[in-house]
Amino acid sequence: MIKIEQLHPQFITDDKGNKQSVILPIAALQELLEDMNDLAIIAERKGEPATIHNDLINELKNDGML
Repeated sequence: MIKIEQLHPQFITDDKGNKQSVILPIAALQELLEDMNDLAIIAERKGEPATIHNDLINELKNDGML
């Protein structure tokens, strides 16, 4: 997850100095979008039951995926 200090934002201001827009490096924007997507998926799956790690490993082995 990207940290705010890694963004190095540049701001576009109006005549009074009020921030109107922000400029970010494309890589930072892409990482932010990926983080937002991950958070949306987590939120959608919030009510799903959890699976114990060892149970998942055994299930994957039984299904021939590991």
